Amino acid sequence: MAIIERLLLAALLGMAAPLALAHGDAEHSKPPGPVVKEQKDWGIAGDRRAARRSIEVGMGDDMRFTPDRIAVREGETVRFVIRNRGKLMHEFVIGTKRELDEHAALMAKFPDMAHDEPYMAHVPPGRTGEIVWTFNRAGEFQFACLIAGHYQAGMVKRGRRDPRHFEESMR
Repeated sequence: MAIIERLLLAALLGMAAPLALAHGDAEHSKPPGPVVKEQKDWGIAGDRRAARRSIEVGMGDDMRFTPDRIAVREGETVRFVIRNRGKLMHEFVIGTKRELDEHAALMAKFPDMAHDEPYMAHVPPGRTGEIVWTFNRAGEFQFACLIAGHYQAGMVKRGRRDPRHFEESMR
């Protein structure tokens, strides 16, 4: 092999190395900063001091959440403590079915897309994340992991805001 070919091969291999390290398990979030409170159909970012209840959510590589359903009162501020029991990066994202479907499609196309909103937590393996959310509108919401392939594997569950009654978990 000629010297020029060897130099070219070495240069190409050097440029390819960073691409081999780029994958969907990287943390997508930015460092914590001020939370931008924007009203969504499923609520608004909450103040941790207003949370009267914490819900622990587990997620793992079986592509499941525990609990698998969540019920809240309309107007309730909840602190979610999200634990990743798996070996893969997972997310906990709250939204409507339509919003989650759209975001999941984007994540499938752009798996390393940076995103950081107060209604989502990116939780590395063995770590814990937190979301504080005020459910100020009645209706259904969902929570999901939108990492490419996880949502499509069924890592999505229902939640409900109900002004009339309250259950810790729904059947």
